[in-house]
Amino acid sequence: MNLVQKAEHWGDTHHTRWLDVVRMILGLFIFIKGITFVSDIQPLQELISRTFNYVPVFVVHYIGFAHLVFGPLIAVGLLTRFAAVLQIPILIGAVFFINMAPGFDALNSELWLSIVVLCLLVFYFVYGSGPLSVDEYMKTHIRHREV
Repeated sequence: MNLVQKAEHWGDTHHTRWLDVVRMILGLFIFIKGITFVSDIQPLQELISRTFNYVPVFVVHYIGFAHLVFGPLIAVGLLTRFAAVLQIPILIGAVFFINMAPGFDALNSELWLSIVVLCLLVFYFVYGSGPLSVDEYMKTHIRHREV
């Protein structure tokens, strides 16, 4: 068993229900952030362009799209690991390239919020969906149907 398989096995065998509530709140938070990004994309584009000289339009639209699509997937526990791994690069960019860029005040920016969300995404990438999720429902429902 390699390290990833061991981490997935640990995540599949150690579940507590309160962590599912945290996962749901995380997914809703990411979805709401996506709504704010898509409703007014100009501030996000200006924020990214302060750090980088050239920002492809694709990057700005991917951030909004990923938050809108994968936030709800995390909230309901459907393809949680997949959704988390697609969100992690966005949050790494937010933590290391946007919020830590010269000219940003670490106390007044969303640096700490971005760090917490990044840590939670990494945790749920390892931990998985949990017992209160669509993934778990599908596993148990399919097992009972086959028996």
